Formats: sequence, C-alpha cells, structure tokens
Amino acid sequence: MNSFSCPIAITGASAITVAGSGLAPVLDAMRAGRACLQPVPVDLLEGVEDLLWGRANQFKATDFMPPLKARKLDRGSQFAVAAAGLALTEAGIATGNIPGERIGIALGCGFGGIANSAEFLSGYFQQGVAGLSPVLFPNTVANAPASNVSIEYGIKGPNITFVQRFCSAESAILAACRYIEEGRADVMLSGGVDELTPLMMKGFAAMGQLHRHASGFGEGSGILVLERNDHAIARGVTVKGRVQRIATLGLLLPGAEQQGLDRLLPVQRSFGQVTISGAESSTEKLLGDIQAQSLHRPGRIIGRSLAMGGVVLGALTSLLKSGERGLHLAASPEGPCFAITLEGGDPV
Repeated sequence: MNSFSCPIAITGASAITVAGSGLAPVLDAMRAGRACLQPVPVDLLEGVEDLLWGRANQFKATDFMPPLKARKLDRGSQFAVAAAGLALTEAGIATGNIPGERIGIALGCGFGGIANSAEFLSGYFQQGVAGLSPVLFPNTVANAPASNVSIEYGIKGPNITFVQRFCSAESAILAACRYIEEGRADVMLSGGVDELTPLMMKGFAAMGQLHRHASGFGEGSGILVLERNDHAIARGVTVKGRVQRIATLGLLLPGAEQQGLDRLLPVQRSFGQVTISGAESSTEKLLGDIQAQSLHRPGRIIGRSLAMGGVVLGALTSLLKSGERGLHLAASPEGPCFAITLEGGDPV
C-alpha cells in the first residue's frame, strides 16, 4: 500500500513505558539521550550478567482504574486501558460522544497474557482440573488488551489483534488505516502493548536469545487515535499529524536489497525526523540513502518489544513540526519490513 484514498489524521497519542505515563517522559528521555533501562536483577537470572530491561515499575494501575477492576485485568490490559484513556482524552473523545459502532481498535501484541497463562497452567499442573481458575482464563490470550479496552470505553467497531514479531504494532496501524479508508470506522485506536516478566527472561536465556534480540527488552503500551481527516475537522479538534503512506515488504532478499528498498521507501527520501523500532540490526538495513535531520532509536531509551512501534510512532508524531515529514522504519529478522510516512499536524 502506498497511500490512502482519504487522509488519515492522528488526533491523540499516549503511552505507558518504563519512562513513565504519557509521551512526555519518553520525549524528555529521548532528547536528553537518557536510557531508562535498569539492570536485570542478578538473582533473577543466575550466571547471566550485564543485561538491561525496561520494566514499567512506576506504573500503578489504580491511578487509572478502581482497584477491583485492576485486579481482574492482566498487566498488558492495564497498560492498554491506561494508554487508551490518555490518548482518547487528548483527542477530545469521551465515551458516548461518538457512536460506539463507529470506533474500533487494532492492537499489536507480542507476549500479552503470558503471566496469567503461566499462573493458569500452574494451577492445572499442581491440582488438575480443580486448580484451573476461570477468572484467569480470559486474560491468557493476546487479544485480551484490545478486548478490555473496548469494554472499558464502549468501543463496538472493528476489533483485531496482530502478533507479528517486531512489527506487530505497525501491522495493526496498517489495518486500522484500512478500516477507516473502507468506511468501517470513523475512529480507530491503534498501536501496541506488551508486558515483560521474569519468566520470559528465563525462557529467553534458556533458548540462548538474551544476547541477541531479547537484550534490552521493554514493556508498556503506545496508542494512537486515528480518524478520517474530515471527521476530525468536523469535531473541531487539533490534528497532531497525518499518515501519508504505509509500505510493507516481506524481506530484503539477498542480492536484491536495493530493489526491495525502492519498493519500500518513498521516492523523496529527505525527512525532518526518522524513528526506528523493532530489531535494530534488521531495521538499520532499511535506512539506505535516507536523509534525516534527526534519527531516533527509542529502543535504546525504553527497550525493545514486539509491539513498541505504537510508542515510537506516538513519539514521532509529537516531534514533528507542522508540515514536517517524518519516517518510521521497523523490521523483524525474518520479516516483515515497514516504512510509515507521517506529516506534522496543524499549528497549535
């Protein structure tokens, strides 16, 4: 896909990360070049040293929802509900002021519900069927965060979750823009969510992955509010950015890398701001002859995850000046590759 038949506006964006709640802490850390990652406790992974992770320890679910509700949600759903609420507030959308059927959600997720899955299965292994907890089961699946967000905010339009390695959030955003273009929704919440648990780190260590893609992992959620440009104008809200183009490619094939880049990247390759997420070694290959005034690698600041693209695209939207062109690149080692072109929004 090169462009959309109707302009796609970004009217809200927010995040929950190791840096804190909202995009402001992420942007502050990026501007200062200050990594928010902390050492993985040595008692967690014996024999493995000098590893960092981005646990969102500042996050308190009860700052965003009643304690009883927070206890019913898995950690990823807590992140997504909080980030979605912040993004909707920024977009000037309250429950009920837009028909629920005209609002949808598309999220990317990598390891959502894994902690609840482990707890659920542990009950079975220890006690058999009697040990299974029906309260835990709804939160053991990757689409739990999107579903819980839709319940919380009365979203009744399209609801879909993508699990596609390091490009999960980018895949979700492409789908969200497509739903708007097809008229299936006027507004789409989209981005990504992931959690990070000690069990995951132990699993990565057992597979010999921690010194490669899993090193410096982070967690959290980044949500964009996407809507038809004319719908945003009719609501009288400020457009913070616009999605100009989303291109995706399976792989850069050996010996045909330039041909792949020509298909993936726009003809005009000069940008004010460029961000990359996902597996950095794979994404760096996409830079090609890109010219950027500023190149940002937020993974080094807040950690990488399979769905961190939502946070990074929210940050890119915030960095762009009115009319300035921005580019977001993401790739997984085995594919796919994404190039998303944004334009800075209306003057504030």
